[in-house]
Amino acid sequence: MRRFLAVLLVAVPLAVVPGGAAFAATTAPALVIGSDFPDPDIGKFDGTYYAYSTNNGNGNVPVASAPSVNGPWTRRGNALPTLGAWASGGLTWAPDVSRRADGTYLLYYTARSIAVGRQCIGAAVSGSPLGPFTPVGTQPLVCNGGEGGDIDASSFTDSTGLRYLLYKDDGNAVGQPTSLWLQQVAANGTTLQGSRVELLRSGLPEEAGIIEAPVLTKTGGRYILFYSLGGYGGDGYQTSYATSTSLTGPYAKAYRSLVTTASVDSAVRGPGGADVIREAGGDSLVLHGWINNYSARGMYVAALGWAGEYPVVRGSRVRTEAERAVLNHSAVRNAATASQGQVVAYIDYADSWVEFTVYAPRSGGYNAHIGYAAGYGDAQHSVTVNGAPAGTVTYPNSGWDTWRQATAGITLTAGWNTVRLTYLSRWAEVDYVEIA
Repeated sequence: MRRFLAVLLVAVPLAVVPGGAAFAATTAPALVIGSDFPDPDIGKFDGTYYAYSTNNGNGNVPVASAPSVNGPWTRRGNALPTLGAWASGGLTWAPDVSRRADGTYLLYYTARSIAVGRQCIGAAVSGSPLGPFTPVGTQPLVCNGGEGGDIDASSFTDSTGLRYLLYKDDGNAVGQPTSLWLQQVAANGTTLQGSRVELLRSGLPEEAGIIEAPVLTKTGGRYILFYSLGGYGGDGYQTSYATSTSLTGPYAKAYRSLVTTASVDSAVRGPGGADVIREAGGDSLVLHGWINNYSARGMYVAALGWAGEYPVVRGSRVRTEAERAVLNHSAVRNAATASQGQVVAYIDYADSWVEFTVYAPRSGGYNAHIGYAAGYGDAQHSVTVNGAPAGTVTYPNSGWDTWRQATAGITLTAGWNTVRLTYLSRWAEVDYVEIA
């Protein structure tokens, strides 16, 4: 039928659902350390998981261990009792621990340089992942005071066997843009080789001049550079990524951040400082978020999958526009107030449907959040998943071009799935679907 009423877009809470309740918190990132553990770094050594965090009352580098990335986690003390001679205490941030070829463990840490009064990166070594780690040398490993200092070191070994150090210059500390850097190092991790390469620079409005906490991994032929953006002090902090087919770039930033407070429906507040665990049983994203009325940052774990070499986090909404779906006896129309300016309309006949292809990092229950507008009363679509009936979604009357959301609880298999919405009663247009 003809659409004739145009009104402004309004933000409305999630609407009621279909034949089956939504899968509320079952897919959200899980809080696995419910006390202060910011900027977590995770390693798996000899079957045991180890986590390290920014300093707090538990020491310069608090360390915890667990039999599984999902816990239970046990605090094991302070991995770095003594800082390098170049550093003052109290500002020891964002550690990274890796195992070297000789079996020893290398710790990168950030601390305040006594000489330049800026944050710089140091190194320490130990025969055990629990430490105690002993500082290497009397000077920091990386310390460029003129760019505001350097923080957030992480290690990466390429498929060629070459080892690299990643870090952020602290340009925002001196009112400058910030960049993420790649520096080749020798097998010992502490001998710099060649010149550093700039991988990414801040510049988007939502970044507020800050990109940080770089972590690099590779899937297939693509390098994925995870990073945090914005100020860490509240809900606006978030985790995004950039991709490249070459180690040294250029890297293209994602269209939308990977995990935000909104994308996980506030299950994690200010999700950032992320690290990645890659393993045969399924990959995980580990990050921190504010807890206890913003007085501490706890550690969360979420399932991580790869949709065509791009990351997808279970519990964080991934949007697919309806105009990019497969259509039958329906059509795309322009709608200025809709997401990306187009929707699928004329889903008005028994054989009218919209079929989305969506990705699930793990098998199980998910929520399909459907952006819609409905006129002339409540409308309904039947839902099928991978060709099997999956209930009904009801769209409460909103008025044309007034975009709301309805939520359907569905079950997906790991990997790619098809979700089809077929006309059932009255009339609704579909803007997008978000899977979480």
